[in-house]
Amino acid sequence: MKTYISLFLLLIVIGASAQNTAVLNTDLGSTIIDKHIYGHFSEHLGRCIYGGFYVGESNTKIPNTQGVRLDVVDALKKLKVPNLRWPGGCFADTYHWKDGVGPKAKRPTIVNTWWGGVTEDNSFGTHDFLNMCELIGAEPYLSGNVGSGTVQELSEWVQYVNFDGVSPMSNWRKENGREKPWNVKFWGIGNEAWGCGGNMVAEYYANIYRQYATFMSNSEKAKLFRIASGASSDDYHWTEVMMRDIPHNMLEGIALHHYSVIDWGKKGSAADFSEQQYFQTMQRALLMDELITKHATIMDKYDPKKKVALVVDEWGGWYDVEPGTNPGFLFQQNTIRDAILAGATLNIFHKHSDRVRMANLAQTVNVLQAVVLTDEEKMILTPTYHVMEMYNVHQDATYLPLSISGGDYTFGSEKLPAISASASKNKAGLVHVSLVNIDPKNVKEISIELRGGKYASVSGRILTSAKLQDHNTFEKPDAVKPVAFKQASLSSNVLKVTLPAHSVVVLELK
Repeated sequence: MKTYISLFLLLIVIGASAQNTAVLNTDLGSTIIDKHIYGHFSEHLGRCIYGGFYVGESNTKIPNTQGVRLDVVDALKKLKVPNLRWPGGCFADTYHWKDGVGPKAKRPTIVNTWWGGVTEDNSFGTHDFLNMCELIGAEPYLSGNVGSGTVQELSEWVQYVNFDGVSPMSNWRKENGREKPWNVKFWGIGNEAWGCGGNMVAEYYANIYRQYATFMSNSEKAKLFRIASGASSDDYHWTEVMMRDIPHNMLEGIALHHYSVIDWGKKGSAADFSEQQYFQTMQRALLMDELITKHATIMDKYDPKKKVALVVDEWGGWYDVEPGTNPGFLFQQNTIRDAILAGATLNIFHKHSDRVRMANLAQTVNVLQAVVLTDEEKMILTPTYHVMEMYNVHQDATYLPLSISGGDYTFGSEKLPAISASASKNKAGLVHVSLVNIDPKNVKEISIELRGGKYASVSGRILTSAKLQDHNTFEKPDAVKPVAFKQASLSSNVLKVTLPAHSVVVLELK
């Protein structure tokens, strides 16, 4: 009997050990993790533009270049933001770009009916945004007005920013102070056409898209990357119609929007939440894997060579606004929960890098899952910022398939995979491994056998804190920040990691 009991216990130990063991073939990667999945989103919403990016050129002591905050620019440069989406969002389909060029004193005002009913003075327009992108080192992604605009309006915007010859629009650009075009590549043709972009059915929008795309001209230095307004979460019919009804020589990308929302009627607090709410948020976040898989399967049917990109140009956590703030401004805090959400989502994007080649976190400053928060002259970096900065080593690196079964994170009768992971190899031969422990209570022991190369050293950083609810404030801006990670060792090409609860770790192997 003792022999059987000993054998049984041994099998349990072996099984438990196997749950946390994986193999990483460092020489078998084939797809590139496109840097553009690390894009961001800036809408005329709340204090994202005004007070966030832009403080104006007068009556401010905040250091700026032509009204653009230099502290925000510097932060985003360090983040290596590859692209920035503007002017919306829902706002894009009420925005008329000609209102935002020329002398600022002569620009007309409009009412921002989507976000707070505030007056938009159009002081931040095309020149301001595109020049700011140059400061950041990011490619601009312009979202065109299809909902209330015209084909001519969008085609003239393309000509205004991209045409280098003689034309009414390029001449007007020069009169407004910009001699050479910006050569904008990325263009969204409408936003959420199924909702705030016009409440269209998929078949109708597909025809509208074809019409608009027809009159958008490539220039010598800017071959357009046209992105169709895509599905909301699991609306697979929408993707089916886009792929079926739009000729693929008119289409470079299809969007997908998915937010990690517990309940649209009662989203819950961004910083004062229960473990149940955390679990539900992570359920919605990890659903991204299934959504991408199913939308990509539809795209594969029509586009087996994967020429059309899936562009997840709105994603992130969405909670109730902070108490006492304008409900139309969508200002929320950013905690360790958001860091976990960001790390796990980026790992999912890496996994699907053959189809997902662009994405945009919503939104950059002071709105939703922002990477930067500002208050007058003060600026802080959020836990989400730190994760995206740690992860930017994966940009344009070769994806290395990595699957770790680290057991489950269980809450009540439900469960989620406890560990999210991804890996890549850059052009210098360095391997980076990203690990997220979703479990808020339990440490995870991980062992990864490395094949395809010899590695002698490991270093890394970790982002975690005592509680999931911990976050940075203007009084304590560095309460949550990355520190050196010492719980990883490398011996005989086996990487062993002790991963603390609710943590994000990025390792570098040499």
